Amino acid sequence: MLATIEGIEILDEADQIAAMIIESEEADYYRQCLYRLRNNKKTQQKIRDFVKMKELYEEVQRFGKYHPEYKTVMKSIRELKREMDMDDNVAEFRKAENGLQAILDEVSVLIGRSVSEHIKVPTGNPFFDSSSSCGGGCGTGGSCGCS
Repeated sequence: MLATIEGIEILDEADQIAAMIIESEEADYYRQCLYRLRNNKKTQQKIRDFVKMKELYEEVQRFGKYHPEYKTVMKSIRELKREMDMDDNVAEFRKAENGLQAILDEVSVLIGRSVSEHIKVPTGNPFFDSSSSCGGGCGTGGSCGCS
């Protein structure tokens, strides 16, 4: 690949955009939430319990309702999932993750549209996908409504 002045300038601009995102308040909040999530013993125990039960859940799913522990496992997985989801650190982390993802989606759409209105940028966010001919399925393996 030949390096052109234009190509190098584009890479420099991309590095500047990445640096701005990394230094943003949303990215800082995300890192703080991730730190709290990883370093809280109660939160980590809830996550470990859920992951352990999820493995059993996947085994039960192979046999469906005919598995002898089907009802017990189904009830337990829902209870552990709810307990994990209701944890303050998990909830704050997901909120921070969604905030950072929104910034990344918006930047992706802006870059795509600066090239052409017809560029398909699957964000997984209906707000951004609605103005494009892409239904968001292109990069996700789902059914695609692109024309």
